[in-house]
Amino acid sequence: MSTQPNVLLISTDHWPAALLGVAGHPVIQTPTLDELARSGVRFTNAYSECPVCIPARRTLMTGVTPRIHGDRVFRATLPMPNLPTMAQAFRGAGYQTYAVGKLHVYPQRDRIGFDDVILDEEGRLQYGVVDDYELFLGDQGYAGCQFDHGMSNNQYSSRAWHLSEETHATNWATQQMSRIIKRRDPTRPAFWYLSYRHPHPPLVPLQTYLDFYQHISIDTPYLGDWITDSEDVAYSMQANYSRGAKINIDQSLAARRAFYALCTHIDHQLRIVIGTLREEGLLNGTIICFTSDHGDMLGNHNMWAKRLFYEYSANIPMILVDGTNGKQIGYDCVDDRLVGWQDVMPTLLDMANIDIPETVEGFSMAGHQKRDWFYAEVGEDDHATRMIHDGRYKLIYYPVGNYSQLFDIQNDPNELDNLVGNPNYTNTLKKLTNLLISQLYGGDETWVQDGQLVGLPDKEFISGPNKGLSSQRGHHWPPPPQTNMPQIEWFSENKE
Repeated sequence: MSTQPNVLLISTDHWPAALLGVAGHPVIQTPTLDELARSGVRFTNAYSECPVCIPARRTLMTGVTPRIHGDRVFRATLPMPNLPTMAQAFRGAGYQTYAVGKLHVYPQRDRIGFDDVILDEEGRLQYGVVDDYELFLGDQGYAGCQFDHGMSNNQYSSRAWHLSEETHATNWATQQMSRIIKRRDPTRPAFWYLSYRHPHPPLVPLQTYLDFYQHISIDTPYLGDWITDSEDVAYSMQANYSRGAKINIDQSLAARRAFYALCTHIDHQLRIVIGTLREEGLLNGTIICFTSDHGDMLGNHNMWAKRLFYEYSANIPMILVDGTNGKQIGYDCVDDRLVGWQDVMPTLLDMANIDIPETVEGFSMAGHQKRDWFYAEVGEDDHATRMIHDGRYKLIYYPVGNYSQLFDIQNDPNELDNLVGNPNYTNTLKKLTNLLISQLYGGDETWVQDGQLVGLPDKEFISGPNKGLSSQRGHHWPPPPQTNMPQIEWFSENKE
């Protein structure tokens, strides 16, 4: 029998750090994650280096930032960089390595070092792959039916899941991971990666969980004092306002209810995975990490989805539970160090006593190392946005229009008061601006003249048509023809 700890890494998609009961959220029900947080360490200042799916996952699996791995946009057909991956590092140390769910790499069947990947790619048939979840639905008599609910992958309409409960992607991923745990080689340690696709839209929770929230008052979105006329804000913000303008308050609350239902569903399904570890006698020897690639604005500041550096989009959950009865990192702890997805790989390798590849930029959260600031970036077009955070103050910069925002996250966690222009924070603004300038690369340097941020000329956002309904999928049986894929607009809004 192996004496090395097993490692279970759990990631979700679109889950803000605030959506945990243990974080003080007034509505969300997350009893499992709350208990895990009390059994380990919850990092409150965890951020996504690039809050959009593919770039974030490249950082997770390589331990490097977008500057190194090459994507700060959403390059759907960009192969993984030639760097050691987390799975390769574990496998090189003798671990069996398996992944279930959303991997989001190209080519889609690239295992990036895992022994096997049981794949759910959210119906991306345009890349020539029928994933394992689609195959499962076909085996159950529902071939091509996963999107017959009619909801879009990047919009906020909602309804209940349209097929039987056991066919929901959250249940499927849970069952697949539980089976992999049971089928492990007992003579070797294991690294398991469980990647849930939700609460990312489509917002199609089980009716059970919609009913669960039916009699709970849903919290309304909050608005910063800086929200005035949409024409007075940065171009990229105007674009997001345009999206939010289509959603009235009733629809907003319905979307939040469905989103919370998806979160609680995942939380409850995690109990099955943990129960499987316990019944297999593995729980006390398994390191657990729960996190998310980014969050979702959910209507706060009149904004939705991700690609933004406000807290609900960029601040992510990070819970770490030791596999040696708390001897290494303790339990019921809250850590306010600045951490990100670049730190997950070195942390898990360090806790398993495996050498960390020299290519890794992040540090082990199990140690005491601390960074003084955190830089994050998204986009290279007119919607580009940058962030610098020093642990208390956060600077968000939009180059188009040369628009900056400064927030005191410690005293104003909802970012209601933009401190730019407040003379009491002139030195703080200058310090963070200079830090941000020092991190610019890849063409961003043109935003600077004579040591000052000048950005790019302002422009007015004009909303165009959205005939593709923000990446709406269709009926997938028979699979859509591959020969016409280059002509189809798959990423019309939000490019995902």
